[in-house]
Amino acid sequence: MATPRSLIVTVYGLYARESGGALPVAGLIRLMAALGVDEPAVRSAVSRLKRRGLVAPARVGESAGYALTDWGRALLEEGDRRIFGRLDSTVEDGWVLCVFSVPESQRTKRHTLRAKLTWLGFGVATSGVWIAPAHVAGAAAETLRRHGLDGYVSLFRADHLGTAPLADEVARWWDLKALHRMYIDWITVHGWRAEEPGAAPAEAFARWVRAVNDWRRLPFLDPGLPIALLPPDWPATRATAMFDELRRRLGGPAARHVDGVLG
Repeated sequence: MATPRSLIVTVYGLYARESGGALPVAGLIRLMAALGVDEPAVRSAVSRLKRRGLVAPARVGESAGYALTDWGRALLEEGDRRIFGRLDSTVEDGWVLCVFSVPESQRTKRHTLRAKLTWLGFGVATSGVWIAPAHVAGAAAETLRRHGLDGYVSLFRADHLGTAPLADEVARWWDLKALHRMYIDWITVHGWRAEEPGAAPAEAFARWVRAVNDWRRLPFLDPGLPIALLPPDWPATRATAMFDELRRRLGGPAARHVDGVLG
């Protein structure tokens, strides 16, 4: 179930940067009302995002508001690349290996490193060796550097030379059953709406924000694995086409609703 905090992050990602990275509190409250989130929940969620360093207090014209921090903006820009610029790969593209070792005395660093690799879409080949399609290498190097984790890591480009079928290895390195279920759940909740006629602006806004909010984890957990190595009728292609169609149908009316609310 979507939380107020995750929905606010999605709203900032979709609309705040068009207004300089900031949204007025009163306008955000009105926008979130269309998503069924009341004012106390909005204020509480924004306070938590402030403590996390994603947003900071700012004036928006004559109104009080919150603006994205540099870190928050960088996080959302990385999200844009993955959510709206999905890259699929082929077996011939090869892989990137992340080999790491973190001292036992720095368990927090180890936990953070594993969390970032999961967020980047890496699968677990074995303890201390994680793997992803080759196109993830640049994002991995930048993310690990930005979080001060690059000193624990060596990145390598690799090709598969083993005797075991590569599809079997991929099924071991990634939780494909969980990914399949997540795609099917998204299609079940949102995909059928890609066939509906145009929605009124407020309805389009609510539907589009919820669709993006539920979608945005998927491109991070699935880094665009080679389709040849995935089970038959893998739902990612179908879900991506539906997501693109929802964007085409709902994006414009949703933006008009935001413009109307924020003036």
